[in-house]
Amino acid sequence: MAGENGKQKTARDMILSMGIIILVAGFVYLFIPHDDSAPEVKAVDYRVELLTARRAASYPVAAPEGLPGAWKATSVRFRGDEYDAWHLGFHDPEGEYVAVEQSTQRRPVFLDEATQGAHETGKTQKIDGETWTRYEGGRYDALVLQGTKGSTTVVTGTASFAQLARMAGALETK
Repeated sequence: MAGENGKQKTARDMILSMGIIILVAGFVYLFIPHDDSAPEVKAVDYRVELLTARRAASYPVAAPEGLPGAWKATSVRFRGDEYDAWHLGFHDPEGEYVAVEQSTQRRPVFLDEATQGAHETGKTQKIDGETWTRYEGGRYDALVLQGTKGSTTVVTGTASFAQLARMAGALETK
């Protein structure tokens, strides 16, 4: 009989222990601050990389000028050893992603990578006297600059075509 009483105490102790653990976990969850909102997007300074890219690239490197402060640069890189690849990523005022991509890589391969598989729509638009072709895709849409030789310039991202066009219109090469 002593064996059964010991088993009952063990089961009761286990249930009490689980109850205490649940109470402590609930206390921690309720009283330890936690923030479920999206983290603040940190802006990066791209001036040094832009100067480096403009000196090293075999084409005129594009970067925006005159965009409002609500546009935040979030990523930048220049890879001279990978087809002089220039990337400059932004969050627009609506929280969408917009990137400027340039490269000397073969145009079809580069367009597939830069636009994440978007396809040409056949539609074009004039932005500051230059012709840009629209690409639409499942993840990114894009504007591709026409008439460039030796390199390809793409403005791509999750933003609307209006925001992509705003970025394209702000691009300056030096």
